[in-house]
Amino acid sequence: MPEMRALVTGITGQDGTYLAELLLDKGYEVFGLLRGQNNPKRASIESMLPKVELVEGDLTDMSSLIAALEMCQPDEVYNLGAISFVKLSFNQPELTGNVTGLGALRLLEAIRIVAPDRIKFYQASSSEMFGKVREVPQNELTPFHPRSPYGVAKVYAHHVTVNYRESYGIYACSGICFNHESERRGIEFVTRKISNAVARITLGLQDHLVLGNLDAERDWGYAGDFVEAMWLMLQQPEPDDYVVATGETHSVREFLDLAFREAGIDDWSGYVRQDERFLRPAEVDQLVGDASKARAKLGWQPKVGFPELVARMVAHDLEEEGRKVGK
Repeated sequence: MPEMRALVTGITGQDGTYLAELLLDKGYEVFGLLRGQNNPKRASIESMLPKVELVEGDLTDMSSLIAALEMCQPDEVYNLGAISFVKLSFNQPELTGNVTGLGALRLLEAIRIVAPDRIKFYQASSSEMFGKVREVPQNELTPFHPRSPYGVAKVYAHHVTVNYRESYGIYACSGICFNHESERRGIEFVTRKISNAVARITLGLQDHLVLGNLDAERDWGYAGDFVEAMWLMLQQPEPDDYVVATGETHSVREFLDLAFREAGIDDWSGYVRQDERFLRPAEVDQLVGDASKARAKLGWQPKVGFPELVARMVAHDLEEEGRKVGK
């Protein structure tokens, strides 16, 4: 059997690294799309994933995407690339729409031009598309009501994926992924911001943590589990869309409880401050997914629970920050 080939956008992100590792373990030849020859993340990704071949390309430039597809000749394309930090999308809405929304369109159009009958496509959709939720829990048929430029851009990308599937017969799937975290999460995201601050407070490197809405509730899973669902979607006889979630909801306060307890601190109230600058202009209060379809059709289920996820993140940051100061 010939070796499968996959192209992953967003290769430098949390999901990109976990997905690349999964595909390599399955015997794939993996290519990662990287914007710019002098990308500051190139060295770290080459060190972490030496078997991944990095290919220059940009989601805002369709000609570069066509060239990347023609060079890689992939069997599968995973579009994980996006301006993915929700708060940033309010500050840079046009860039978010161009990369996160139109980027998916450009990649699908590139596939239609290069090999529409051969290449399978995965679009990383998001629970942020549900926004001001119409029902709890949310499933594949729940109406969208995005509350951020990021959510709006993801809705566009989701619908254009369905459109190319129905219009051109492209094997195109969307995974509506609820929040998934790990020790590889960017420091700007609230979960990693908490785990890193807990480590630094424990080591005496900082004395407090500043957050926004502590009552926001999310369905938090482990990124390593979620990338398996992405791969499973492209192995099905027919393309479809799936919610990927744990089905549990937890508040930011609960995350704080577990994270500080991991460091031996039972009462975190003296270490955490709230600042309205960290509040979103339009908040999403409760997201929780119904992944029944993914469980039934893909045979997928999450393996890492919420307490273990928090424990992993805090342990990693304690080790990382401790190493920096020689502790």
